[in-house]
Amino acid sequence: MSSTSPVADRASLPSLLLAAAHPRVGMATAAGLALAATLSGRPAREVGMVLLTALVGQCVLGWANDLVDRRRDTAEGRADKPVAQDLLAAGDLGFALTCGLLLVVPLAMSHGLWAGASYLAALAIALLGLVVLRHGWLSWLPWAASWALYPAFLAYGGWAGDGAETPPEISVTVLAAVLGVLVHVLTSLPGLVADHEAGRRHLPLRIALRVGAPRLLWITGVLTALTLGALLLAGSQVGLRQ
Repeated sequence: MSSTSPVADRASLPSLLLAAAHPRVGMATAAGLALAATLSGRPAREVGMVLLTALVGQCVLGWANDLVDRRRDTAEGRADKPVAQDLLAAGDLGFALTCGLLLVVPLAMSHGLWAGASYLAALAIALLGLVVLRHGWLSWLPWAASWALYPAFLAYGGWAGDGAETPPEISVTVLAAVLGVLVHVLTSLPGLVADHEAGRRHLPLRIALRVGAPRLLWITGVLTALTLGALLLAGSQVGLRQ
């Protein structure tokens, strides 16, 4: 590890912050919410706000994850984590996280009271999950709970706070929760070896120890495709709102 101060070249800060935000997972999640908003008949300007809100929220989650895990990532030599590689100062990441939190609150509330509260509750649960439960067999619970609130965020949402009052369909909510658990498994797969060596025993690792990581990847991929198909079917048959 370099003994010099991290981030000597401030011009590289935006790219380092982007890398620390877990961009692939974040962009996929935000794009999925925007697509769901589009399919539910929301106008383009509302879809754009859904996308922007979700992108900022995902940045917050990614930055918080890297701050919480910075010592572990450093010990494990994670090449994909700028903080662990001493390329990004923890103070810079903490400042970005604070700015993200200050921005995501008004963005979420601009969708309406219930929609904003649903999204911020999902974000709070996900952030809490970074601190508790994530290394035990209940690691799936924050993912299920936070993703179950996404349909409420979309169902109650509207432009400039003029949202709907109709709650989301129960079937869509349940399927969203299942999808959240499956995403948890998929995002955990690359770190299974390191987690096993560190003595962690979250749900994906427990399953992988029984069935093997390759089979778990195949099973999870199939279940994810089926769940997405079920969500599309439910959305087309019963809609997003009750």
